[in-house]
Amino acid sequence: MHTIRALLASLLLIVGFGLVAPAPASAAPFCGITWGSLAKTSTTQSFGPVVNARAGRHACFDRLVIDVRGSRAGYTVRYVKAVVGTSGLATPLRGAADLQVTVNAPAYDTSGRATYRPANRREAVNVAGFTTFRQVAYIDSFEAHTNFGLGVRARLPFRVFTLNGPGTSSRLVIDVAHRW
Repeated sequence: MHTIRALLASLLLIVGFGLVAPAPASAAPFCGITWGSLAKTSTTQSFGPVVNARAGRHACFDRLVIDVRGSRAGYTVRYVKAVVGTSGLATPLRGAADLQVTVNAPAYDTSGRATYRPANRREAVNVAGFTTFRQVAYIDSFEAHTNFGLGVRARLPFRVFTLNGPGTSSRLVIDVAHRW
């Protein structure tokens, strides 16, 4: 009888611990973001030129928008050790990680005149006070490809997409999350 009671008590203890033991933790993604940090690419080519770059702050991410006067431009956006333009020279950027943004569109018109010319190439867009962005630099434009460098706080998830409009223009959008 003692053996059955001891066995029953042991069984109740084991079951009891299973009921009160905490479940394994599973963290929800920050703001529902599930983007990842691998390279994003679209091979579409636009012959409409890049005309502007601007940035905005949002609750969960910082956003860079590149305006193109024409159809949706393709792109390659990826983390790199150093942002390098067509000259082969690296452009140092503030932040712990660098995104190279290549837009498949020129920053000049059919006569070779610049359509995008920031006052300061190293500070193409003012991102002072942003959570994730540290610096936006205009690198160069050659053979219908325009390069930007985006210095960010850390290697964080990002997404890239294009939007039509306004009118016949389009926009390339790069969002970088504030955290994982």
